[in-house]
Amino acid sequence: MNYFTTIILVIVFFYVLLLTLVFFFQRNLLYHPSVDNYLKNQIVRVPTEIEKVEITTNDKIDLIGWFYKRDLGKFKTILFLHGNAGSLENRTYKLNHFKDLNVNFLIIAWRGFNGNEGKPNEMGLYEDARSAVKWLSAKGIKEQNIILYGESLGTGVAVEIAQNKNYAGIILESPFTSMINMGKKYYPLFPVTFLLRDKFESHKKINNIFVPVLIMHGKADKIVPYDMGKKMYELANEPKFFYSQEYGDHMIEYDEKLLLALKKFIQSLN
Repeated sequence: MNYFTTIILVIVFFYVLLLTLVFFFQRNLLYHPSVDNYLKNQIVRVPTEIEKVEITTNDKIDLIGWFYKRDLGKFKTILFLHGNAGSLENRTYKLNHFKDLNVNFLIIAWRGFNGNEGKPNEMGLYEDARSAVKWLSAKGIKEQNIILYGESLGTGVAVEIAQNKNYAGIILESPFTSMINMGKKYYPLFPVTFLLRDKFESHKKINNIFVPVLIMHGKADKIVPYDMGKKMYELANEPKFFYSQEYGDHMIEYDEKLLLALKKFIQSLN
């Protein structure tokens, strides 16, 4: 065996070893429940009117949730499905704006997040979201009065549970086409299609959504490419709307223009 062949075999060995490690620990790379993703200059101010609730899934995991009730009979209810990092407290700057949009809202923390039991995975997150819908239904809130709001990772969950359903509408903030495409972007040397367990193939599902869709994406997004948001918009059925923020990063800024876009969309659902 010559020197060149030895080098090749060593490289192949370590590549296979790395693939094996990535396969078995991929969910540690994908989900980041303890990462702090606060926007700069954002003050954490938990809405004083929220009710802290507990939602139990079919597989017996208790999820932390915050419920804000303004008028269940008069206003739509947003079910907020958060992104891949941080806690509920990280979203308070959004929730405080929701109070000005004439909506009720429920935000849940995923399994494995915010001190919840369990470990996040694709099927588990779908179950968490459907359990939240069931909890709202028990409150007398009908499907057609619920607006699904997905943020980043939460867009993959929102698209999944919105298929062939009669929700009031769906809002997708910084959506990705699929986790496979995201994996190819970040790990181009790995056979992501074959390795990945949690695929979140939103681009194959969004044409099964027949309610109004609002997609919001920042052009300066450094995590999910802006082009993915545009692609999701192209694939969506009418009626659909796209809000582009020139300076918006992945945690898009809740400025007056964005809030106006949200308000107009929600009003159109009435």
